[in-house]
Formats: sequence, C-alpha cells, structure tokens
Amino acid sequence: MENLMVVYRSCKVIWTLLVTILGYASTLPVGDDSICTAEELAKYSIIFTGKWSQTAFPKQYPLYRPPAQWSSMLGVTHSSDYSMWKKNEYASNGVRDFAEKGEAWVLMKEIEEAGEKIQSVHGIFSAPAISSGTGQTSTELEVHSRHPLVSFVVRIVPSPDWFVGIDSLNLCEGDRWMEEVSIDLFPYDAGTDSGFTFSSPNFATIPQDTVTEITCSSPSHPANSFYYPKLKILPPIAQVTMVKLKKNQLGLPAPYLNLPAKSNEILDSVSETPLDCEVSQWSSWGLCRGLCRQTGTKIRTRFVLLQPANNGMPCPNLDEETGCEPENCV
Repeated sequence: MENLMVVYRSCKVIWTLLVTILGYASTLPVGDDSICTAEELAKYSIIFTGKWSQTAFPKQYPLYRPPAQWSSMLGVTHSSDYSMWKKNEYASNGVRDFAEKGEAWVLMKEIEEAGEKIQSVHGIFSAPAISSGTGQTSTELEVHSRHPLVSFVVRIVPSPDWFVGIDSLNLCEGDRWMEEVSIDLFPYDAGTDSGFTFSSPNFATIPQDTVTEITCSSPSHPANSFYYPKLKILPPIAQVTMVKLKKNQLGLPAPYLNLPAKSNEILDSVSETPLDCEVSQWSSWGLCRGLCRQTGTKIRTRFVLLQPANNGMPCPNLDEETGCEPENCV
C-alpha cells in the first residue's frame, strides 16, 4: 500500500509538471522570438525600392506641389513585446505624426521609452528620403537573438496619412538567420486623416479609425486615388529587400543597389495599369436654336474628369444634340 502511495505521488508531480509546461507553451505566440537560437548578433543591409510610377498608378498621380516622393525610412529592431504599428489596430501618436507630416520625434520617443521600460528594443535605423516616386534608398540594421523582429514605416508624399512598411518581420529561423528576404509593399491608411486623394487637405478622422490596407476597391469611392475597380489587386507600390551581411562586408556599400550616378531614378518594371476616362454628368439642355415654326436644335455638354492612360477606355463624346421647337417665337 505504501509503495502504491509513492507511485501515486510521483505520477501526480509529473502530471502537474506536464500541465504547467504545456500551459506555458500554449501561451507563446506563433513565431515567438524567444525560440531564436541563432548566433547572438547579425547585420543586414536593408534596401527600399519605390515603384510609385505614373505608369503603374496613373490616377491623380502627383506631378508637382509636391511631386510623388517618399519620406525617410524610420525603423526598429525589437522583440515581440514591442509593436510600432499593426493592421486593424489604432496608430500611436508617433505613427500618426509620421504618416501625416513626416515628423519622427514623437515616434522616436515612443521607441526609446519602450526600450528603456521593457528592454524590447535593440536598435533604431533610418534611411534617406527619395525625391521621386521611383528610386532606392538603403541603410544597415542589426538584430539580436532576443530582438530578431524588424518594423519600419515610410510615408507616401503627398498623402493625407498614407504609408508603407513592415510590422514585426522575424529574421530568425530557429538556429539561423535568414540570408535574404524580399517583400512587396502596399499602401496603408493610418486612420487619422479622412482625405481620399494624394493632395487632400488635412481633415482629422474623428473618432480615429484603425490602420487599414488600401486596395484597388477599398475605400470604395471613385475619388480614392488608389481606386482601380477593374484590377483584382494593386501592383506593389514599393519593395524592401534585406540581405544578411558577412563579417567581411560590414561597412561596405549595400549590395544589389543599382543607382545611376546623378539620380536615384530606376527603371519601372511594373506592368501598365489601364485607366479609363471619367467624365462629368451631363449639363442641362441649352436654349433651342432655330427658325420659328421649324425644328431647331439644343445642346448639352459634359467635361473630362480624368484623362485615360495606358490604353484605358477613351473618353466618349462631350456634347450631345437633339431636336426641339424654338420657343418665344413672334
């Protein structure tokens, strides 16, 4: 009997231990960075390529005051305890200021405070702005086995509060660091400004909305600068590539960067996006012109709201004529 009690107590202890371990494991998020067993530090070159061309995005493409361009990149390497931004969640004050005005001070303060309070941030990195819609910029970043996640934002200029970026990309795969990763980027709305077009005036969204991805059909409004209802998906507006640097590459220029000597313009490899002509509603019919007691004519007109591009549907007739009987004849 005494031996049975000893076996029972042993089994109970083992069972309790198993429940505790399994319970802890079930609370770990998928891809949790605590399981990274790669070497402690790794350095990467990060290359941002803008693909915002008039060919790929012809609707309301900003040509001046200001022309299409990209803000500087602001990014951070961190653990899962920190989040710079997340889709379907509210943007912080720092992300709002950056997405609306390109001001980074509040966002940098938020990052620094997170690093000081919960040791969730390993480092901040930035890359220069791009003065056109197509071009490249680059910098280097360092990740740590306890901070293997990368997040960044780049503002779309001009825009109400639109940006592109990455949220918590894990560069660690178990016991090794990824050698190279390339990701297509699509526009996001920070949910803090209600403008529909690139050049919309500031009009705060009250109450604030969550961060949402902008697609070819959402927001579903013809005025939306990214509204292309005939497309299934928007072409990528940018791309980011991260390449792990070998120790003998540290401090050298970023690989795969192919910039002309005097400009950061690059050739656009995105297929053409057709844009159909858009016209206004018909005006009212004009006065009936003609001789008394004979059939006259009257005309109504409309005007072009949006010129076609890339073999899109051409504009229809802008005036229409019909028969009528002249009035006020004497």
